[in-house]
Amino acid sequence: GIILVAINPYKQLPIYGDAIIHAYSGQNMGDMDPHIFAVAEEAYKQMARNNKNQSIIVSGESGAGKTVSARYTMRYFATVSRSSSNAHVEDKVLASNPITEAVGNAKTTRNDNSSRFGKYTEISFDQSYQIIGANMRTYLLEKSRVVFQSENERNYHIFYQLCASAMQPEYEHLKLGRSQENNLL
Repeated sequence: GIILVAINPYKQLPIYGDAIIHAYSGQNMGDMDPHIFAVAEEAYKQMARNNKNQSIIVSGESGAGKTVSARYTMRYFATVSRSSSNAHVEDKVLASNPITEAVGNAKTTRNDNSSRFGKYTEISFDQSYQIIGANMRTYLLEKSRVVFQSENERNYHIFYQLCASAMQPEYEHLKLGRSQENNLL
């Protein structure tokens, strides 16, 4: 299959706007510079041409930009499929990110917000190849982190968020303390 190596520049670049999406839309792979939009366009064309499901695998080290690359891909699909009511499907799918990150991300020595799980996002299209929905599944949660963290690492964010909310009336029955009292730091 097609392989694209992307590097996270750790800053916004002007290569992901609507003008760039439209430039890649309808183009053949290799006609333009390598880009996440070229990969998305090829998958979209293959889906429409062969009426078969397609997969894009986004893989990389912690902090490599996997979530951002997936977001760009979803935005590309939403734009080229002209899904009027679903034009911001990536926003809807990624709106669940704070929740999945709270229970699945932790501070590590390499990244303050490192995913400790895998994510599988399935985007559904109708017969006219417009986005009609999405489903996100998580897998391979690093369970050992709940009971042990290496030096300079932390447990899952949700524990610190709960402890920070300990004084809220709705959490009094949990008898939470500060994270330092609960040995979470």
